[in-house]
Amino acid sequence: MKPFRTDRLNQYRNMWVVVLFDLPTETKKQRKDAHDFRLGMIKDGFLMFQYSIYMRFCPSKEHAQTHRNRVKKMVPKDGFVCILLITDRQYSLMELFRGAVLTGAEPAPQQLELF
Repeated sequence: MKPFRTDRLNQYRNMWVVVLFDLPTETKKQRKDAHDFRLGMIKDGFLMFQYSIYMRFCPSKEHAQTHRNRVKKMVPKDGFVCILLITDRQYSLMELFRGAVLTGAEPAPQQLELF
């Protein structure tokens, strides 16, 4: 019998929360709301992937749903926000290019297990 491979299962259990947004910045209040939204996501552990795309690694679906709910509470009144949950396996299939050079996706953070 083959040994049980937890790393393979973790690829499907670990999740990424991806937030894509397009917020208006025409008025001073809209600029402040957009700034506060970005700052709130950074304080919640999200990292900027591109200017209007932020990502956060989560060790479980429940953890990802918690962060999704936090983002939902921060969404400004105006604008467009999309929250996407993907598995670590789906994330690893992403192809990234810098110019014409394939760079590959960043690896997931190493998770420590304490007994």
